Amino acid sequence: MLTILHVISWIIFLGLCVEAGSYLFNAGYVFFVTTSAASYFGLAGLYDYDWGWYLVIIFLMTLVGVLKALMFYLTVRLFYHNNLDLSNPFTATLGRLISNWAYLAFGIGLFSNFGFNYSEWLNGQGAQITKIHEHFGGGDVWLFMGVILLVIANIFKRGIEIQSENELTI
Repeated sequence: MLTILHVISWIIFLGLCVEAGSYLFNAGYVFFVTTSAASYFGLAGLYDYDWGWYLVIIFLMTLVGVLKALMFYLTVRLFYHNNLDLSNPFTATLGRLISNWAYLAFGIGLFSNFGFNYSEWLNGQGAQITKIHEHFGGGDVWLFMGVILLVIANIFKRGIEIQSENELTI
């Protein structure tokens, strides 16, 4: 089962890397080759309206993509280094990993919500942005996941303390 999860994590990680890279590549292509490529992500109207705001949206999309890829990189690294010991689950390494996942989930949620609200504000200003939900949707779910992971990280922290006390007892 862990091998299947490892393979799935690799596939998702590679897909998220491609997604984040496509945002950067598209931005470079738009600025240096042709502006018609801005329509690929539904941002042609925004680029025509103001290229500075286009850069901000592309930056936020890239940042969210990189944070997602980083989260799955940590997952792949967990499986690769075999840091998951089910007979002794309360380790400091796993506790730090869960905390890092929680902070990354919060970051993804915050930047997704900010990007979505910023895009909606730009639409109100007259910029024509389509496909916003594809890039920034689900920020509230990521925030909720961050809260859940923080609770789990605190449980793991307490479990590590109890386990270390039990090891010191004769």
